[in-house]
Amino acid sequence: MRWLEKPYHSLDYMLRERFGEKVYKLTLNGGMTCPNRDGKLGTRGCIFCSAGGSGDFAADAQQSITAQIEQQKAMIQSRRPVEKFIAYFQAYTNTYASVPYLREIFSEAISHPDVIAVSIGTRPDCLGTDVLDLLEELNHIKPVWVELGLQTIHPSTARYIRRGYPLNCFEEAVRELHRRHLEIIIHTILGLPGEDDAMVLETIDYLNHQPIQGIKMQLLHVLKDTDLARDYLEGKFQVLTQEHYLNLLITCLEHLSPDIVIHRVTGDGPKDLLIAPLWSSAKRTVLNELHHRMKEQNTWQGRLYCPNVSD
Repeated sequence: MRWLEKPYHSLDYMLRERFGEKVYKLTLNGGMTCPNRDGKLGTRGCIFCSAGGSGDFAADAQQSITAQIEQQKAMIQSRRPVEKFIAYFQAYTNTYASVPYLREIFSEAISHPDVIAVSIGTRPDCLGTDVLDLLEELNHIKPVWVELGLQTIHPSTARYIRRGYPLNCFEEAVRELHRRHLEIIIHTILGLPGEDDAMVLETIDYLNHQPIQGIKMQLLHVLKDTDLARDYLEGKFQVLTQEHYLNLLITCLEHLSPDIVIHRVTGDGPKDLLIAPLWSSAKRTVLNELHHRMKEQNTWQGRLYCPNVSD
């Protein structure tokens, strides 16, 4: 059973356990913006965010949601025999619109026969009661996941990256999502300027005490035409080496509750935008090295996994 081979509670493992087969994400674009871009909070976005609003791999917002789903399905199915999909609204802030519009696009996605769940990337400060009520309603049709960009618990770092909301806003959003039985996935970034390993582990330990179901641990990418790139090129900080990142990542996995599903351990930086770290563009190599080290060190997270499973 090759799908047991990852030495942590992986998303792939969870999906196969839950749905009985391989499931892929379809990255959709709902055509929204962000309060950090439209002037409500700012106009330049978070300091690390590209012009694509973290949706550089998402579909074309000019197409209908159904057309986006079919296009991405066809692309995946041309390479792999996959029948079930998660509709992932990725680009910008995907609850930053009127409720009637959100109802239209989310309902279109959730009603597609090949979509088994909907995942919505958003901000904690863009989850009003009317939006939460809509997500709760849709969650009775098919599972709805809400992905929140926390990145860090540390106020000084949050100010530097221009996150735009305080930690108590995040906590309130998590409480409300949990109360409505919506699944919660948290985005964190490892290697943020000014943060040492101890600060990263404080964020991980904090999340162990939140009612969340999943986490994405993203390596900090420096992308062209961002304010982060300006600071990097001016020598204000250094990115993590591969060695440092893997050591830190393994420590985070050791500290993280085994009940929390690991949705991501590195991330993709668009090659035409990536300035640093360039080693991260070899994603498969990085993942293979991570898994090799964890197996070699017998660092297997949780009791679901057997270190004797063959590759």
